[in-house]
Amino acid sequence: MDIEYQDAFEQITGDAASPFVLTCEHASERLPEPWCWPAADRWLVGTHWAYDIGASELTRDVCQSLAAPAVLARFSRLLVDPNRALESDTLFREVAEGRPVELNVALPPAQRVERIARLYEPFHQAVARCVEQSAAAVVLAMHTFTPLYEGQTRALEVGVLFDEDEALARRVQSLLRAEGLRTELNEPYSGKAGLMYVADRHARRFGRQALELEVRQDLAVQADVRRRIVSVLEHLAREL
Repeated sequence: MDIEYQDAFEQITGDAASPFVLTCEHASERLPEPWCWPAADRWLVGTHWAYDIGASELTRDVCQSLAAPAVLARFSRLLVDPNRALESDTLFREVAEGRPVELNVALPPAQRVERIARLYEPFHQAVARCVEQSAAAVVLAMHTFTPLYEGQTRALEVGVLFDEDEALARRVQSLLRAEGLRTELNEPYSGKAGLMYVADRHARRFGRQALELEVRQDLAVQADVRRRIVSVLEHLAREL
């Protein structure tokens, strides 16, 4: 399993015959040079606002088990969110928990263009190449969500997001529930609301199916829980 590092992304080569291509849009909280955290934003470091805690580890576990190719972002979602369309109002998030994100407040147009050109577009180009060069039936985005969001506790353990591929999503839900994981469709976010943008965009372009997994972060950091999710995907792989 070969790994290539670029400024905007990390690519795990894997096996082109694997049934999955994985994407991990929020794998890192890294700020590439010349960007750095403003003092007023230091509270965001290490939080779910900056990246998806446990998502990188889960992606790597699946790659290891299923020899799946993957593309992982190497920049914080707060610089620019690759899992949003360019016209999205959260492409450059300006507020988190009611507080301004100074990194993005009054962001000059030239900075927007630079972040898109240097980070967003290379990530999407890498995903497109990876999907095109694979025989994968499914583009699977790996994400995690915070157990406490703006004061609300979330009992959900795993969400399966979909837009068009409902039958596949229901099958994954069934397998996850059989593993004893509390699982719902299009929760805590909906794939029908543009919130699985990367998987959907590149799956549709190349005629594949698209799903996104959202795993609660306190579970995603546990190796035994990740193993249960990997087991589900191993089962699914045998059916594809």
